[in-house]
This record gives sequence, C-alpha cells and structure tokens, in this order.
Amino acid sequence: MLARTTAARFSMLMVSALFMPEIASAQGGADRSNLPSIVVSEATKRDLVDRVIATGTLKPVDEIYVQPLVDGLSVDKLNVDIGDRVEAGASLAELSKDSLILQKSQLEANRAKAQAGVAQSKAQVIEAQANYDDAVRQRDRAQRLGQSGSGSVSQVEQTAAAADVARARLDAARQAVTVGEADIKVVDAQIDDIDLKLSRTSVKTPVAGVVSAKNARVGAIASGAGNPLFTVIKDNAIELVADLSETDIQKVEAGQKAVISVAGGNRKIEGKVRLVSPTVDATSRLGSVHILLPTDSPARAGMYGSAEIVIASTNALALPLSAVTSGREGSTARRVENGVVKQVAVEIGIQDSGFVEIRTGLAAGDMVVEKAGAFVRDGDKINPVPADAAASN
Repeated sequence: MLARTTAARFSMLMVSALFMPEIASAQGGADRSNLPSIVVSEATKRDLVDRVIATGTLKPVDEIYVQPLVDGLSVDKLNVDIGDRVEAGASLAELSKDSLILQKSQLEANRAKAQAGVAQSKAQVIEAQANYDDAVRQRDRAQRLGQSGSGSVSQVEQTAAAADVARARLDAARQAVTVGEADIKVVDAQIDDIDLKLSRTSVKTPVAGVVSAKNARVGAIASGAGNPLFTVIKDNAIELVADLSETDIQKVEAGQKAVISVAGGNRKIEGKVRLVSPTVDATSRLGSVHILLPTDSPARAGMYGSAEIVIASTNALALPLSAVTSGREGSTARRVENGVVKQVAVEIGIQDSGFVEIRTGLAAGDMVVEKAGAFVRDGDKINPVPADAAASN
C-alpha cells in the first residue's frame, strides 16, 4: 500500500515538472499584455517655418497732395478722375488764364511805353552832349581871350557857368536813360512772373501713381491754403502697417518675406518687410512694421489685412509639441528604448504647425512618448504603440 502511494506521488511530480515551463511562459505573456499601452512618435526630419503673425490696415506708402501753385484762379477743366493712373508731370486740371492774359497785355503795353521813354531819354542825352561840348569850347575860348587881355572877366565867368549847366543837363539825361532802362527790367520781371503763373495754370502731379482723391470742382476758386485738389498714391505703392509686441518685433528685419491675406479675399499676396519701427510705444508696448505689397495686387488702401512674416525656415529633426515638456530648467522628452521610458533633455527651436524643432538630445528614428503629460516616469516599462497604428485604430 505504501509503495503504491509513493509511486503515485512520483508520477505527479514528474507531470508537474514537465508542464512548469509552459505555465511560466504563459504567466510572462500575461505580464507583457498587462503593461500600459502608450502612443509613441518617431523623431523625423520635416520642413519647419518660424513665422510671426501681424494684423493691421493697408495704407499708401507715400501720398502726394497736389495743390494749385497759383491762387485766386477758377478751375476751368478737369483731366482725371479717381482711380486714374497718371505719369509724372501729367496735367490733372486746368485753371482759367483770362485774368493773367489781361495782366500780361497791360504789362507789355507798359514795357513798350518804357522803351519809348528810354529812346527819348537817349535822344536827350545826345542833344545834351552836343550842348555841353559847345559850352566847353565857348568857355575855353573865353579863358584864352581873358589871358591875352582881349576878353573880359565877366565873359569868362558866363561861359564857365554855361558849361556847368550843360554838364548838369547831360548828367540828368543820362540818369533818365538809366531810370527808363530799370523800369523796363521791372516790367520784364513782372511779365516773367505772369508767364510763370500761366505755365502753372496747368495743375501737374510731380510723381507717377494713382489718383486716390479729388476735391477739385469746375468753377471753384483754387487755393493753396485749402484741401488739396488731388491726392496721388505714389507709384501705387501699398503697405500693411501692423503693430507687433515688443517680443515679436525683435525677430523682424527689413527684407523678410511675408504672406498677406486681406479681408474678403481668398488670394494670398506675397510681400516684403519694408521697414521696422525703431521705437516701441511706452504705453501699449507695441511697435509698427511696414510690409510692402506688389503694385499689381488686388489690395486697396484702407483694407484690413493679416500677414505671416517668415522669420526663418529649415528642414530639421522635429517632434509633436505634445511630446515635449518645457519649464524653467529647460525642455525634456521621454524616449522609449526596448519598452523602457527614459527622460532626456532636449534643446528646442522653431515651432510650426504643431511640431517643434529638436536641435540636440535626440537622433532621427528615436521613439518618444507622444503625450508628455502621460502618467509615465523615468524607468517605467510600457507597451509602445506607434502613432500611425493608434490613429488607424
């Protein structure tokens, strides 16, 4: 009986020994399946763009106010309307010339009169010169006779006085010629002034561009002290003037590219930063950036627009933003090696479209926990699930 019992126990031990590896294997598989499934992403290279978003109003780069150069004349004719393209020197309006032509006719008559007076004075100079020469001869003869005793002292004095009088008349005639010639110069200057005003009755634009405003009206009196007759956008140059924070404005430089969208338009417009304000408002902490649009763009001054200013672009190693934790001590990611989580320090760069550039700390192909906020710690064992597989499920 004892021998039979002993044999039965031995048989059970042998069966247990045979099935122990399979049981252990089944328990190990159960342990792996019990590990938490965590979504992981692969660090890969991708195109990244660092950009600054700016919003503002479209304004002309330069607005030229065209004013009349002659006051007090009525507008006789308008040659352009709002929206017309004009070349430099083009006539935008014509002022009335009637009053100026009348003034010029009067001045020309005054000039002819002054010329006649000068001619008369020159004739008087010739006559006075002849009288003076004769008086000098009479004086010299009387002096010779007086010295020889043939003439009287009174005769000598009379001829000398006559010569002085003739000299004075000659000087007066010459001065009359000088005065007459000066009068002619004055009239000539007045005529030149009228000619200048006549040339300025054509109101011209000093620059090429597009007429954006017109205040001129036919029959109205033109005045340089009032509103400009016309406003011209120089070269039709439009720019987006946007305000940026003191942080963003430090990244922007003249010459950087920008993609502009205007309200109500689907077309993207490529522009370029023209200038960056050298100062920031002390109250609002904002500084202005001027982004120049192409002249053939459909944008119009006064529209509201937004721009993406391209600061830098690169093709670099990147991770989803959710895979990186940033704090005072820097940025970290959780790399997964053989199912084990390991926290690593990383240096980040450009952030674009939900991804962030990884400059140091990881290599291409490394797998990291996609959600940095997942409840895993350094050294935890996980069941990594690729992000693509998780998305398909």
